[in-house]
Order: sequence, then structure tokens, then C-alpha cells
Amino acid sequence: MVIAVLADIVGSRQLDDRSAAQRTLDDTIGRVERDMPLAHTPLTPTVGDEQQGVYLALEDALVSLLMIQLALPEGLAFRFGIGIGEVRSVDSVHGELADGPGWYAARAAIEIVHARESRTVPRTRTWIVGDPGQDEVMESVIAASNAYLLVRDELVGAMSERERRLTYGRLVGRSQRELATDEGVSQPSVSKSLRSAGSAAIIEGVAALRGYPA
Repeated sequence: MVIAVLADIVGSRQLDDRSAAQRTLDDTIGRVERDMPLAHTPLTPTVGDEQQGVYLALEDALVSLLMIQLALPEGLAFRFGIGIGEVRSVDSVHGELADGPGWYAARAAIEIVHARESRTVPRTRTWIVGDPGQDEVMESVIAASNAYLLVRDELVGAMSERERRLTYGRLVGRSQRELATDEGVSQPSVSKSLRSAGSAAIIEGVAALRGYPA
């Protein structure tokens, strides 16, 4: 099983400095990969406001994309379409082109994100689609994962930039005291922020995805 990911920038046409935004995105993806190297092929710009990446396991993709969401600064966000299926390369005079049902599924997934954003769940940022022919077990995994993602995106989308930074820091093993020093606040203030943001649910969810004991 291969996990294909397409990402596009939310509100890319409204960005004041598209080049600066892309540098921030590149730096953020690089930082996440250094802190938690999970991608087989990290998200890489392709054309326009789109990026492509490949993971070898669904749980790796889910954790990595969460880390990117948490690490991005205010005003800059991705939508993610996750496709489960075969991916392959097609030779071209312009180099190798990504192809295969995994990418078609990722495209369908990102279109669902767009549709949900504009209707009842505006904080939706991530969705999964499997290519045709998935077995019943994988269909159940996809359905359960999408239910998890709806709630996760709602929690992350409601966080302030500081709350996202603090949650990211805890996920990479930093203590509340270290984070308080970085933020110039007290340790009880960090604890209160994490609690009010629902960060414990995010952190425990990552532990469950990565197979860590409760």
C-alpha cells in the first residue's frame, strides 16, 4: 500500500507575497521531516500552489500532516488530499510525471475537502479516498480515519498560533517548562493553554496512531 498526498495552499491567491509564503512552507516541511522523519518522499512543490508527497503507511501520513498543520504560522495553511493506491512514474521530455490510481484518489480527496469547507465543516483540511477495489478492512479503516480527521481538523483549526506551537512542542518531546521559557510565560500558563486547546486529545491520538501504549 502506498499513500499519495496532494496539498494545496488555502487562499493562495490572497497571499501578499507568494514567494515568501512558499519559502515558509518549504522551511516548515523541512523542519517537520527533521523532527519526525516519516515521509518516503516529503511534500515537494509541483505546479501552481500544489505539492505532492508519498508515505508508506497511512498512520505516517496522518501524523506528518498534523505536524505540518501545527507548525505553520497564522495565515498560512494547506488542504490535504490523501489517496490510497498504486503510484507510478511516467517518462516525459520534462522528466518523470506522477501517475497512477493513488494520485487520482488523492485528487478526489482534495476536491472533497474543498466541498466540505464551503458547506457545513469550514475547518476541514484533510480527507482520505481509496482507489477502487479496496477490501472491506481498508474501507473501514478509511471511514474511521476520516471521522477522526474531521474532529482533529476542528480542534487544530480552533487553536491559536501559540497553542499550535505548544502542541507541536509536546509532540516532539519538549517539556512544558522548556516551552514556557521559549514563549516567555509561566509553566502553569502553558499547561492551561494546552488544556483549553484540547491538546491532550491530539497528543493521545498521535500516540494511538504510532502504536504507543496508553
